[in-house]
Amino acid sequence: MLRLKKTVVMVGMMGAGKTAVGTAVARALKVPFLDSDEEIVKAASRSIAEIFQRDGEAFFRDREFEVIGRLLRGAPCVLSTGGGAFLSERNRSQINAAGVSVWLRADLDLLWQRVRHKTTRPLLRTANPRETLRALHEARLPAYALADLAVDASPDYSIEQMAGRVIEALQARPDVLEEGDA
Repeated sequence: MLRLKKTVVMVGMMGAGKTAVGTAVARALKVPFLDSDEEIVKAASRSIAEIFQRDGEAFFRDREFEVIGRLLRGAPCVLSTGGGAFLSERNRSQINAAGVSVWLRADLDLLWQRVRHKTTRPLLRTANPRETLRALHEARLPAYALADLAVDASPDYSIEQMAGRVIEALQARPDVLEEGDA
């Protein structure tokens, strides 16, 4: 049986599969799955879009930093973060200190296929959402490349197959995942 020793933090673009794959990884490892955006919404009693609109992005990013820190101090789990969370040096530092980051690396076409019909993406409420997504993707790649591990997404992989690939990548890190007694 595998035992998780550190929190696994899923990073990557919207549509990369952080929530779906993260949930499947958590289920396979028998640990909780948490979503930093959901935890922020719970704490604020407002949607992310409302927080952005009412209080601005800087306020949201401060809450995000606090929530990620609190979750990293808890029992090891699988944590999905918002697409912008890993861009922040202070978030990367606390993730690096207490957990392991896994970048779900997906190309632009796959991301667009997954997000183009979603209305829950405030950053894509623009005149040309695909171009906005392309620009975000390009701007964020250097930060995502700093993740501890990268697992490539493919339209051919099921959620379970992607979760299996993430677990395989984690098994190369004995400080994160170890064989334990059942």
